[in-house]
Amino acid sequence: MEQMYNYAYFDEGSKREIRRAILKGIAIPGYQVPFASREMPIGRGWGTGGLQITLAVIGPDDTLKVIDQGHDDSVNAVSIKRLVTMVTGVEVTTRTAAATLIQSRHRVPEQPLEEHQLLVLQVPTPEPLRAIEPRETKTRRLHAEADYTGAWLQLFEQVVRFGSAATGADHPVLVGGRYVMAPSPIPRFDNRRLHQAAHLTLFGAGREKKIYAIPPFTDVVPLDFEDYPFAVESFGGAACRLCGATCGYLDETVDADGATRYQCNDTDRCLSRRTAQEEVPA
Repeated sequence: MEQMYNYAYFDEGSKREIRRAILKGIAIPGYQVPFASREMPIGRGWGTGGLQITLAVIGPDDTLKVIDQGHDDSVNAVSIKRLVTMVTGVEVTTRTAAATLIQSRHRVPEQPLEEHQLLVLQVPTPEPLRAIEPRETKTRRLHAEADYTGAWLQLFEQVVRFGSAATGADHPVLVGGRYVMAPSPIPRFDNRRLHQAAHLTLFGAGREKKIYAIPPFTDVVPLDFEDYPFAVESFGGAACRLCGATCGYLDETVDADGATRYQCNDTDRCLSRRTAQEEVPA
């Protein structure tokens, strides 16, 4: 088939510029690196930052997996996969273990990733201090001075009002003991998967023109108080209606008869458990 695009859509100069930003982000864990975000054939806010990272680093030997809120078959995931395969021809998979490059929106795969795998997270709002300080010049100075009083105050106000931290997602984390970082709107359940992880995690915010990173084996500690420690979501011992899992992140569903059911959010993990159960001899 005739090649209608440069490999991976971008010209080589654009790829180099994005890779330079990635390398700087790896060298300074948690630091937001500005970059010249390109126009993409998808709307800003639909994963352009993560997609630009993916297109800048992907190679012919990679195997791509794209998930959206834990699902492989959502509109966002399918559209991004279609675009990447159109301009690269790489293989795609729904199996976490088989992928070398995983682009995700709002979830970290529940199967632990290995050193040869790369996780790219789409980020809508990369600045953890934005709700406290709207001015970019001011937030950059606060990061430079490691002045995170506002982030702590925001958590304290939640404790006072609700009795605990009320961050449903995107709970701020301290990376490498230095920078407070927004981990993208992943649930609190996934924050622990970033701590001392064997894989490299890259974060891309196309609309905000920022790239940042968590290198392998880096400390990632959620902000909390000694008397109000960080806690993940609890599902009260509920089990997935399909595979019976009780230890994963679950989605709440309502049947036609009004009964509440739970189902694994990570579709690959759920399918893998069901396949394993079917292979067990009776």
